[in-house]
Amino acid sequence: MSRIKTEDELILFEKEIKEFWTKFKSICGSEHINQTLGLRESCKESIKALSEKWSKKLKEGDLMIDKILEYRNEILQQNICIEEKQEDLTEMNSKIKHEEEQKRDFIDRIQELKEELTRKKEIISAKNKATKERLERLSKSKELFEERLGLEIRRIYDEQLQFIFRCIDHKDPDKPYTFTLSINEQGDYEVTSSSPPLDCIAELQLKVRETNNFAAFVANIRKAFTALSYK
Repeated sequence: MSRIKTEDELILFEKEIKEFWTKFKSICGSEHINQTLGLRESCKESIKALSEKWSKKLKEGDLMIDKILEYRNEILQQNICIEEKQEDLTEMNSKIKHEEEQKRDFIDRIQELKEELTRKKEIISAKNKATKERLERLSKSKELFEERLGLEIRRIYDEQLQFIFRCIDHKDPDKPYTFTLSINEQGDYEVTSSSPPLDCIAELQLKVRETNNFAAFVANIRKAFTALSYK
C-alpha cells in the first residue's frame, strides 16, 4: 500500500515539473531559454575545467606532501644515524683518551723503575766498593793478626773471610777455632758461622757494628774461644 502511494507521488511530482517547465518556456521564450541553457553549459564547462585544474593541483599537492614526508623521514633516519655515529665517535674518543692515559702512566712507571734501578745500582756499587775496601783492610791486617793472635785469615766463597785461631787449647795447640765473616746488604759485619759455636756471637757482632772497632771484635772472639777451651 505504501509502495503504491510512493509511486503515485512520483508520477504527480513529474507531472508538476513538466507543467512548470511548459509555463516557464511560454513566459521566457525559447530564445531566452536557449541563452540560459548555453550559459549553464558554459558554466558547467568552466566549473569542470576549474575542478579538473584544482583536482590536478590537489594531486600534485598530495604528491608534494608525500615527498616532503618522505624527505622528513629520510632526514629523521639520517639524524638518528648521525646521533648513533656521534655516540660511537664519543665512545671511541673516550677509549683513545683512556688508552693514552694508560700509555702515559706506563711510560711514567717505566721511568720510575729506571730511576729506581739506577739508584739501586748506585747503592749496590757503593756497598760493593765499601765491602771491597773493608776486605782489603782486613787482608792487610792479616800479618798483624797472625803474628799476635795466632790467627790465619782465608778468603772463601761469596767474598767471605774465614778466621782460624790456633794456640788456644793448651792441650792441642794446633786445634783450629774458626768463625766466618761477611758484609751484609746493609754494609754491616755479620758472622755467618763459628766452630765451635759461641753464645756471645750476637752480642759481639752488635758491638762491632756500633763501635766499628774490628780489632777489638776479633780479640774478643779469641777470648771467647779461649774461655770455651777451659770448659
